[in-house]
Parts: sequence; C-alpha cells; structure tokens
Amino acid sequence: MSIDLKLLHSGDRRTLAKAITLVESTNTNHQKEAQELIQKILPQTGKSFRIGISGTPGVGKSTFIEAFGKELTSRGLKIAVLAVDPTSPVSGGSILGDKTRMEELSQDSNAFIRPSPSSGSLGGVAFKTREALLLCEAAGFDVILVETVGVGQSEYEVADLVDYFTLLMLPGGGDELQGIKKGILELADIVIVNKADGANKQNAETTKNDYQNAFNLMAGHDESVVQVLSCSALEKSNIKEIADTVFSNLDELKKSGSLDKKRKEQNISWFKRLVDELLKKSLFSDKETAKLYNELSEKVGASKANPLDSAKQLIDKFLS
Repeated sequence: MSIDLKLLHSGDRRTLAKAITLVESTNTNHQKEAQELIQKILPQTGKSFRIGISGTPGVGKSTFIEAFGKELTSRGLKIAVLAVDPTSPVSGGSILGDKTRMEELSQDSNAFIRPSPSSGSLGGVAFKTREALLLCEAAGFDVILVETVGVGQSEYEVADLVDYFTLLMLPGGGDELQGIKKGILELADIVIVNKADGANKQNAETTKNDYQNAFNLMAGHDESVVQVLSCSALEKSNIKEIADTVFSNLDELKKSGSLDKKRKEQNISWFKRLVDELLKKSLFSDKETAKLYNELSEKVGASKANPLDSAKQLIDKFLS
C-alpha cells in the first residue's frame, strides 16, 4: 500500500485516510510498511496542539466537538478529529457514525474526521490512535481532537496521548460529583458542563459552581486550580470563551516548557507500551509456548497450580 509523502504533507485527505488505514491494518506486511512510514514522517510531527475530549455517554461529546471545531476553523485553523467508536464484542463491527453525527463539521474544508474502531482496547482509545495522530500532524493540521468512547479507563488512555484533557459533564452536580473518582478529576485540565440551555441553564450553573468549589478544595497551595466552564454546544453559547481559555492555557504550557516535558514522558510511555505488546505477541506466536500456556491455564483455573510459579515456568520456556 504505497503512500505518497508529498501528497500526505500537502494535507491531501484521501492520502491521509489511506495512511491511517495502513497503520490500523493487522496485515503483517502492512504493519511493516506502517512502521517505515511513521519513521519517515516523525520529523514533520509535534507542531500541533493535541486535545483530548471525554465524558459520560449522552453528555454531547459529538455536538460539542462540532461546535468547538467550527469555532476553530472559523479562526483559520485546520483541525482533525480522531473519534474512537466502540467495537461490538459480538460482531466485531463498530458503529463508525461520527461523520453522521458531525454533519456540519464533516463538510468543512478545514476539518478532517476519522472514526476508528476501538477493537477491544480497554481504554476506549484505539491502539493505533497515536500513529493516526502523528499522521494528521504530518499532514499539516494545527489541532488534533481525540474523542474517547466514554468514562472509565479511557480518561487515563487519552491523557497519555494529548497535551490538554477536556472533561465534559452533564448538569446535575451533587450526587454526580460524589460518583467521580478523584483520579479522573485530577487528569482534567478543564471541566465543561454542557447542555446549559433551556430548563437546564440554572442547574448547569449550579453544577459548575459545585465542581469549581471541589477543585478549589482539592488544589494544594502551589497547584493551579482546574477551571470549570459551562456551555450549550447545541446553541453554540460560550464556545468562543472556551476556545479562548483552552488556547490561553496551551500557550502557557508551551512557554513554560511543560508541554515539551509532557510529550517526552508520553513518548517513553508509548515506547514501553509497544515493548509490552511486542513481547506478548512474540510469546504467543511461539507454538510450544502457546501450548504450555493453555495447559497451565487449565491447572491454574482448577487450583492445581500456583499462578506465579506457572507464569515463571511459561517465561522460562519461552526464553529457552
């Protein structure tokens, strides 16, 4: 699957889509081509802002991304949206309906939307999302938005991919706030209470204040307090103010050197994850090791073998 680098760097949508398809392929030959492609485009990456967007199902992520994306393109910015769709555990297929849900943005000449199946990834972030992100940067996009499936492990996954993590919440405050893990709140760079319209407007304002008070209490003496804003993505109210806040914060991170430090840490994390994945793949591609694994699994499951001793036995067999 040949990829024309000149066309890719010029921002050609068809070539970019083809390149992302290549890195997502499970074909052995395609995987080798994909790694060679990533190596070639690395010098042209790292110049975009990477923003993660997550939140509970029904919070209006797609509506928010469309409104936010249109605000950015109106400023002359080129944006790419990598939206990870859940993969069905039954059929293996995914919905891939983001272009339908973001109809207005998908027709914008300065926007590129790429739905990707999560393929069973626990965090709701497709394993190849990082490579797709790099390809979008090489294609000249100024901002990459990464939308996750929903709350849970996905927050930790996307936080390890992006420069800035946005958490969308529904109006509700109180009880909902109690149900949020402190660790997830600590990942957020900004919290946005969406659907602040109609009968929900006052409720959203109350929720915003509740969250802001919670962050004020959580912050240490030397820590900056996470900002909480409200908006109506449906009515496109307060979207401009949110964009101003996000980019002001990103500029500060860049000036302070925090952005470079964060990306270095993410690259190391990516490297470690790839080492884990490749070791696991090598382990189970060996027929004798795979056979022993099945035998030991049966014994461990029947409480006839110690899990730790069995794991060591399996590794010793593989290394020998």
